[in-house]
Order: sequence, then C-alpha cells, then structure tokens
Amino acid sequence: MKRLAPALALLALAGALASPMDAQARRRGYDGPPGTGTANPSALVAAEIAFARMAREKGQWTAFREYADDDAVMFVPQAVLAKDWLRGRADPSAPVQWQTHQVWMSCDGTVGVTKGGWQQPDGKTGYFTTIWKRQKKGNFRWILDQGDTLAQPLVEPDMLSASVADCDRRHQGPHPEGTIVVEEKSGMVRPKGSGESDDGTLKWTYAVAPDNSRTVAVSMLKGGEQRQVFSLDIAAGER
Repeated sequence: MKRLAPALALLALAGALASPMDAQARRRGYDGPPGTGTANPSALVAAEIAFARMAREKGQWTAFREYADDDAVMFVPQAVLAKDWLRGRADPSAPVQWQTHQVWMSCDGTVGVTKGGWQQPDGKTGYFTTIWKRQKKGNFRWILDQGDTLAQPLVEPDMLSASVADCDRRHQGPHPEGTIVVEEKSGMVRPKGSGESDDGTLKWTYAVAPDNSRTVAVSMLKGGEQRQVFSLDIAAGER
C-alpha cells in the first residue's frame, strides 16, 4: 500500500514549487489560461495515488485500462498498444502494489514522469517508470509504462522528490509528440518511439531490440540545455 506520509510531503513540496514556476512561466511568455500552462507535480502525485487505489479496490488491469491514454504503450515484453493488450484481460486475484519515489515534469505541465518501487503478491519486487500526459480536461493519463525486477527492493525515501524543467521561451510549443505506428491486427507498435511535452522541455524515447531487451530514456531542460534524467536498460523477457 502506498504510504500517505511521503505522498503528502510531495504534495507540500509541489505546492512550494508552483508559485515560483508560475512566475517564471509568465516571464517566459506562458500566458495561457490559468492552470493550463504551468507545472503542477501535486496533480500528478494525486493521479498516481488514485491509480494505485483503483488497482487495489477494483482490480489491477481495470485500473490500467482506466488510466491509459488511447495511444499508451506498454511492454509484454514487445512494445504493444496498451488498450489492445488490456482489453478483456481478467484482473489477478491480488494486484501489484507500488510507491512513487520521484517525479519529473515539463515546465508547462503537459508531460510528467514517475519512478518508484513495486511489489507482487508472490514476493517479487522491482521498479517502474511511467510517463504521463495531461489531457484537455486537465486530468492525467499514462502514455508509457514499464519496469523491471530487482534482486533487492528499492529503499523508499523519507520524502519524495520533484523536479520541474526550466522554462525557456525558445522551447515553447506546440511540439510533435511522436507518432505511434500500429501493425494491423497484431496491436504491436514500432520498436522505437519518442515524444515530448508541448513546450519541448521534457522528452522521452524508447527502443526495443530484436531480442526484446529495451532502453527507455528521459531528458529535461535544465540550465539552458537538454539533460538526461535517466536511461534504463531492461533485459530481454522483462516487462
């Protein structure tokens, strides 16, 4: 079960981030409707909490279906269109449980990334990374989800961390999000994909090798340049 204390700590941290980021965004020219052009990590944390709660209360795959974007990608271990793979899939008797440790978000708040640990009922543990996209109504839906097993469980931090990309008018959107190419009937998606926030301050890529091993990388604008947040190499056969 996700512990509320760290989550509440991040909500407070996100609130502290919001005011200076709002001011910076206005200085850089992000002057759209209130609440639509600035980062709000607390909203993404709230989405993660609700997602995990639904998995516990209504079923694992039910929650994944509900929170998936129409173009969401997951790995089984091949890259597949999530809604096709999840359609009609029965929920396991006991769901996987997870805790978010880190959050990254674009300056405009249109894309965010969460990373943390998970535990399965059979005792297996691992980590996950989930990329989220803000919808037109302001809610978040995941667009890429993946993870890997670990020999030892991740140590949950005392406080979750949140990092927001710098705002830079030169990177103001809209930017292309990367096209998902789906093979007819199979539901498979291309072995390489990429996307970015509307303002271009957070970007992500994935690549799946012929043996189904893969790499997932995220970068964000910091100090006037795009800096890699992480690059993960996942062995063949892992989801």
